[in-house]
Amino acid sequence: MNQEARRLVDRLWNYCNVLRDDGVSASNYLEQLSLLVFLKMADETEQLNAHRPSADHEHMLPTAPEWQGRGWPELIDLEGDPLEEAYSKLLIDLGRRTDQNDHTTLSLIFNRARNHIENPTHLRRLIVDLIDKEKWRNSRSDINGAAYEALIARSASDTKAGAGQYFTPRALIESIVRCMRPTPYDTITDPACGTGGFLIAAYEYITREYGDDLPDEDLHRLRTESIWGHEIVPATARLAAMNCLLHSLGDPTGEPIIDVGDALAKPPERHASLVLANPPFGRKSGINVSGKEAEAEADDRDNVTYNRPDFWVGEQTTTNKQLNFLQHIGTQLTDKGRAAVIVPDGVLYEGGAGSVGDLVRRELLTGYNLHTMLRLPENIFYAGGVKAHVLFFEAVPGHRADDDPPHTTYVWTYDLRTDSRFTLKKNPMKPEHLADFEKQAFDPSDPDRKHRKESDRFRRHAAAELLAQKQVNLDIARLSPEASAAKEPTASIDALTRYVAGDLRSALSEIEAFARELGVDLTAVSE
Repeated sequence: MNQEARRLVDRLWNYCNVLRDDGVSASNYLEQLSLLVFLKMADETEQLNAHRPSADHEHMLPTAPEWQGRGWPELIDLEGDPLEEAYSKLLIDLGRRTDQNDHTTLSLIFNRARNHIENPTHLRRLIVDLIDKEKWRNSRSDINGAAYEALIARSASDTKAGAGQYFTPRALIESIVRCMRPTPYDTITDPACGTGGFLIAAYEYITREYGDDLPDEDLHRLRTESIWGHEIVPATARLAAMNCLLHSLGDPTGEPIIDVGDALAKPPERHASLVLANPPFGRKSGINVSGKEAEAEADDRDNVTYNRPDFWVGEQTTTNKQLNFLQHIGTQLTDKGRAAVIVPDGVLYEGGAGSVGDLVRRELLTGYNLHTMLRLPENIFYAGGVKAHVLFFEAVPGHRADDDPPHTTYVWTYDLRTDSRFTLKKNPMKPEHLADFEKQAFDPSDPDRKHRKESDRFRRHAAAELLAQKQVNLDIARLSPEASAAKEPTASIDALTRYVAGDLRSALSEIEAFARELGVDLTAVSE
């Protein structure tokens, strides 16, 4: 992030701290910032129209006569109660869909939006002293987009629960995108896109690598059609849409590139040549996903079942979100499509022979080419105790008979966890920490991955041997004990104590998360 973006982040985040005294949370502040920045961008667009031919005019707000003069101009000169009342009414009017077919980025951002800043003095300062003094349109998209993403990251660290706890570090997102090398002719999606990090990183990679040679029509298609995501939480979808707009991705008056809803609810309507995802962690959800048609009982509102006959596990039913997302992603890939998915370690080994987990792992090896796994270090997510891998796999065209060899010949694993020590603030993961993995696993000079070589961290495993197990276990990406011992001198007592304490905290976090899933109240537990 450059100095200008850092300055903007510090200014905006410092005001978030001021609003805490009014009971405005970091997430609510970020939502209000999104709404107001959209209004300011709309005003800047209208000002640009004054210098353009009418045929080239753009509009971000409704153009009906009753909307003339509305938006940012009606807020900038108000103060006190009239300002709070005008802003609240403006949100209501923008969120009200007068046409059932009005499905635009505008309607997504303002749907059910409301004012959380009830102190008019603080609202005016945010409008006049902070947002109005910045330019938010395309000429500064690199600065404003980076600043907005940095605010999202700070908000996630401030709210270490819910979606924020699994916020994907930017360094990891960018590394995965570099490995996948998206092109302008890919169709790219994230079925659990959160605030849009993967979508934006893919778009930025393409425009950086191909931008000078991209015809205008290809760039327009890329911005408005070729990249899209799903997000189940409306407030998070709002942030994703705004984040994308600030990175010049999407069209404010066109179809939104973020669909609000559960991607698992039905087979994908659109297929993608590239899927990038960090689906929500957690062993269970309130949704059953089954390959057979289910008849829901009328009075059983807590037992929702999705019918997914396209899934890999036949008529078996599971509530495991990660296993369901893996199947969904696999079915969404086009022929020769490729995917990179972050999953918790449990996906690699949980479940006995013939279980849903075992069947999913077998299908990844037999029906797809699971060519690479990256064992991630601990302490890179805001939630404690999260241990995860990145799975890289490809769809293989053509029918495979049961007696045909598996589409995966070898699974290559890279262990970045052993002997790695990261913290969120003092020693966060940086691009240089992933450089060796990228070089060994996805060397640009070896695009087909035919000349890989084993090393201490990078190992090869025969898929046939993994499939020969009674229960497929993919938890295999570990640095050998000999190599690990040779890399570092014996740790000090202080370092070992801190490491053990970290493990204990991680274990406690996992126990607390499991208790929440089971509905067990631990508050009564005493020492």
